[in-house]
Amino acid sequence: MIKSRDIRKKFLDFFNEKEHAIVPSAPMVIKDDPTLMFTNAGMNQFKEYFLGNKAPKSKRVTDTQKCLRVSGKHNDLEEVGKDTYHHTMFEMLGNWSFGDYFKKEAISWAWELLTEVYGIDKDIIYVTVFEGSDSDGLPLDQEAYDFWKAIVAEDRIILGNKKDNFWEMGDQGPCGPSSEIHVDIRSAEQRAEIPGASLVNMDHPQVVEIWNLVFIEFNRKADGALEKLAEQHVDTGMGFERLSMVLQGKTSNYDTDVFTPIIREIETITSSEYGVNEQTDIAIRVIADHVRAVAFAIADGQLPSNTGAGYVIRRILRRAIRYGFTFLNQKEAFIYKLVDTLSKQMQEFFPELKKQKNIIYNVIKEEENSFLRTLAQGLLLLDTVIKENKGSEIPGDKAFELYDTFGFPIDLTALILQEKGYTLDQEGFKAALEKQKNRSRAATKVETGDWEILIDDPVEEFVGYDLLKTPVKLTRYRKVESKKEGTMYQLVFNITPFYAEGGGQVGDKGYLQSSNGDLVYIVDTKKENNLIIHLAKHLPENLYETFTAVVDSNQRERSSANHSATHLLHQALRSVLGDHVEQKGSMVRSGYLRFDFSHFSKLTSEELSAVADFVNARIKEHLPLEENRQTPYHLAIENGAMALFGEKYGDVVRTIKFGDSIELCGGTHVKNTRDIWHFIITSEGAVAAGVRRIEAITYDTAQEYFTTQSETFQRVKDALKGNSADPLKAVMTLQEENAALKKQVEQLLKDKAKGLKTELKMSLESINGVEFLATEVDLDQGSIKDLAFELGSEYDNLFLLFGSNHNGKAMLSCYISKDLVKDRDLNAGTIVRELGKLIQGGGGGQPFFATAGGKNAAGIPEALKKAKSYIQA
Repeated sequence: MIKSRDIRKKFLDFFNEKEHAIVPSAPMVIKDDPTLMFTNAGMNQFKEYFLGNKAPKSKRVTDTQKCLRVSGKHNDLEEVGKDTYHHTMFEMLGNWSFGDYFKKEAISWAWELLTEVYGIDKDIIYVTVFEGSDSDGLPLDQEAYDFWKAIVAEDRIILGNKKDNFWEMGDQGPCGPSSEIHVDIRSAEQRAEIPGASLVNMDHPQVVEIWNLVFIEFNRKADGALEKLAEQHVDTGMGFERLSMVLQGKTSNYDTDVFTPIIREIETITSSEYGVNEQTDIAIRVIADHVRAVAFAIADGQLPSNTGAGYVIRRILRRAIRYGFTFLNQKEAFIYKLVDTLSKQMQEFFPELKKQKNIIYNVIKEEENSFLRTLAQGLLLLDTVIKENKGSEIPGDKAFELYDTFGFPIDLTALILQEKGYTLDQEGFKAALEKQKNRSRAATKVETGDWEILIDDPVEEFVGYDLLKTPVKLTRYRKVESKKEGTMYQLVFNITPFYAEGGGQVGDKGYLQSSNGDLVYIVDTKKENNLIIHLAKHLPENLYETFTAVVDSNQRERSSANHSATHLLHQALRSVLGDHVEQKGSMVRSGYLRFDFSHFSKLTSEELSAVADFVNARIKEHLPLEENRQTPYHLAIENGAMALFGEKYGDVVRTIKFGDSIELCGGTHVKNTRDIWHFIITSEGAVAAGVRRIEAITYDTAQEYFTTQSETFQRVKDALKGNSADPLKAVMTLQEENAALKKQVEQLLKDKAKGLKTELKMSLESINGVEFLATEVDLDQGSIKDLAFELGSEYDNLFLLFGSNHNGKAMLSCYISKDLVKDRDLNAGTIVRELGKLIQGGGGGQPFFATAGGKNAAGIPEALKKAKSYIQA
């Protein structure tokens, strides 16, 4: 049986022999395209070529691209595990032509590879061709049809509609007809009974699409119209996992050697058996698929989080945990144990898995432990929802609250309810979810117009390393409407001194000046598909004149100082903590810097001091910037340059060197470390399992810090008056005196409470078998609680409500004997929540003791008066 790694190699070798350059997989997490979170197709990394924003170095390329499809148009998440051929993370084998060969070669080479190299039986292959579209005014793709007709019988050519056979990048952009290749792997008897042609694109698990040949020849404009592209391109994508299934003679992707090592490990760890029970099989497939997606995402630098791409990764992992928890009876973390098997299996072609194995292992383990605690909490909350609900159906909005606030999966909620004899209002849940999505869409909706081309110049030169001011010409612009920003314009120039946001560094601001002195302010600079885009509130009056582009030099200097400091900080952390430290993210702004790095414990004060001292020593050495903008990538790495996983580097890179610190970097930097002035760490903390974060300041922000500290110190000395000769000693003396006085006050309050206790006992009123008291007391919250519990120890039928206005805050405290809670169905938490409204506040607690705080002390008397109604009924 051919092994999967050989399947991959044969594909790349085949197209390499057809004069295709083999290029590495791009990171799965996308950082410079606002339209995509993840690479969801092999063409994503070549998008700029199709858009005409960049000229390819080779007209023909081939690769295997790691992809993730879990959101948006390409959302396979809920199907994963339930069938045998959908995946979240998968490999896409592809070959591309950028204005070179077209349909004839793409079709003939695909047939040659599948039938002659891989040896797939020609009699089980079907192909589809675009039938045309009346709405777009497009006819049948006769050219592709004729090429296929010369190779296969016409009864194996199937006409496909726009949904299946017209590929589009998005609502706008390059697009074109496609031709799919399907394989029927059913038994000969099944094929004789039902023709495979009738099952193509019908989601049959054994009549599957393995390759899609896309012929990009149109551009979809903002108004929906199609225009012919100047050049024609080929973009193909073949599912590696499905191809392996076909070539290895399996009927499930999960039975191939792409997945069997992981499945065997899951069986061992969970004491389960694959292939015996459908529920167990689904759970094992889910976990086997999802651990790959999560591991590759973490290796690319994307950690699980509560927002954006990080939330998607967390959601995938939690789905896997949930299946293990429910169907494999795994109540403790176990998925992290699969990382070693995955790394050994895939590291030959994806070495980042081996390099990042420890961080992947620890992040998954911590996420598992965290969500298992959430599951336990969610079960308790669900019990509360069930108890408080009237009837057998649980409202959808309550389930949505569990889902939205605590990350409790809706399918798990439905399963638990079913086991307890309840049903879930699924429509109500969907309505609440859709309402939230609509709010999110409305807040983030962006309408983008077509580019208006003024000068047909796709090459935009960045000169901002050397110049902060230069003449420019506007080459294209487009209008963008969003609810958040309103009307904005995106401008592109022939050259630009503005640095586009990237590598963690904020984009430049500044302005354009026209010949008559009018200014157009550039409020931000970003990069999209290799274009440097300048955001402005309005357009220049004369679009065709030459402008002077001016960068805000103050912001640039601050950002450059902070960026150079991150390089020195990276070096310092590796020197102080060890070579296991690697950068996991950064944010370089003009006011501060943020640096995330791999490390598994909190830094001690001594380590923090050592790190800061290391950086400041490099600043004092006045190290000059040594910059090389044209270093071959392999040579830079051989010379010791640090490269970040998850970043996409070209064949030629820019290196930044300060002394022994050398990194690949496209950001802006100071000319000498003395320009950083001083480095001050302002905070250190955890971001995720095995990832720490340092925030720091430099340059004039550090100067302002010292000035503020000096002024504060002087005010302290002034406040100490006669004791200012030794401020530290004076402050310590004040602290000791304050602690002594606090003890005296606490004792006085305790004595006061004891005296008050006797007085309150005499005020108790018997109502319906309950000893009742609702009164206002002048005590702090701790003393009130102690008093309530002391009284409670003497009565088993006590109902107390104390009101207080201590230090300007209105408080209500309710104590109910546990017997009353049980026998009379009273709940202190519910009562204070209701009464808390009278003091314009809220609160909660346990059934026998709860508190509420508010800002309206005038409402206390009414709350005390209303308390009696709870026991009079």
